[in-house]
Amino acid sequence: MDKLIITGGVRLDGEIRISGAKNSALPILAATLLCDGPVTVANLPHLHDITTMIELFGRMGIEPVIDEKLSVEIDPRTIKTLIAPYELVKTMRASILVLGPMVARFGEAEVALPGGCAIGSRPVDLHIRGLEAMGAVIDVEGGYIKAKAPEGGLRGANFFFDTVSVTGTENIMMAAALAKGRSVLQNAAREPEVVDLANFLIAMGAKISGAGTDTITIDGVERLHSATYKVMPDRIETGTYLVAAAVTGGRVKVKDTDPTILEAVLEKLKEAGAEVTCGEDWIEVNMHGKRPKAVNVRTAPYPAFPTDMQAQFISLNAIAEGTGAVIETIFENRFMHVYELHRMGAKIQVEGNTAIVTGTEKLKGAPVMATDLRASASLVISALVAEGDTLIDRIYHIDRGYECIEEKLQMLGAKIRRVPG
Repeated sequence: MDKLIITGGVRLDGEIRISGAKNSALPILAATLLCDGPVTVANLPHLHDITTMIELFGRMGIEPVIDEKLSVEIDPRTIKTLIAPYELVKTMRASILVLGPMVARFGEAEVALPGGCAIGSRPVDLHIRGLEAMGAVIDVEGGYIKAKAPEGGLRGANFFFDTVSVTGTENIMMAAALAKGRSVLQNAAREPEVVDLANFLIAMGAKISGAGTDTITIDGVERLHSATYKVMPDRIETGTYLVAAAVTGGRVKVKDTDPTILEAVLEKLKEAGAEVTCGEDWIEVNMHGKRPKAVNVRTAPYPAFPTDMQAQFISLNAIAEGTGAVIETIFENRFMHVYELHRMGAKIQVEGNTAIVTGTEKLKGAPVMATDLRASASLVISALVAEGDTLIDRIYHIDRGYECIEEKLQMLGAKIRRVPG
């Protein structure tokens, strides 16, 4: 298993390009199954989860064609099996997203219950109940979700999400695109990635309105046609590198990104003392060598502060002036990185869903272990500012969400290298 070794103490300075958003690319890839012709998806990030999704398509009889820029052409008409097997699905929670498209387009699906990061309960019951509302018959047995559309196909339905679910919203929206009649999704997720998926479906001929609000209306169409689409930039990767700049007192400009989808994070960086400047497709954070000030953070569904940036701001508070409270309201098991940060000298007290972080001037390098994707990012950020060497183990979590993280950090001056396990 690969490890990262980081020698801290370098102030980051430079420019990097942001990759396509994994959390947008995965549902968009799943949505290609709805089309009755070839579809090209561009700006895919080179990540393990993307490779797994493409491998899943290959296992189902589809032969994706990938070019040197990691654009992929998918022709779902060659599909041979409607089973998503456990050995692929177990590593990637987003594989549940093929359920809705397969039932809508082909009338049935068999998808293994998914895996992914261990950050608390993320039930699939909303996906199942949404499809049942559209007439699907679903059994869960032997670790598989087995779904069948009614005779004549899925029917439009009104569906209320008990809790805001990004993948739930995406799955039901995709299924509704080919259902007969109108579907109205209430208490829908408002994340930019949901809007990106809606825009992709619209590019294929879907009739969708309200994406980006809590009520999405979909009028089902008979077929979706070929299209070419570019995946949006990754707002969490963007935020992670900007926080790394702030923590090290440095200056980082991120390009090929979108400032409008990261406003809550940029406000907190300004509160921490960063000079933040933006253009149409770039953001720059400059700390002018200063230590950040502690900030209070409370995660909530978009457009509030994203749960996927919580761990990075705990690292910021760990070396900031003052004390900051970080409240996690989305997942109940998302402070596992705190105990690894303790090994580096961070002063963090966890009380229920709140982490009270008292800043300290110096962290010290130590051997630590990544527990989930964003926790891994917080360890990297802390290592960049710690005295001495930090060895981060189990970095396969990082590779699930950050394309070429060591190369990008090296471009900014960081002393970081990957070593084989």
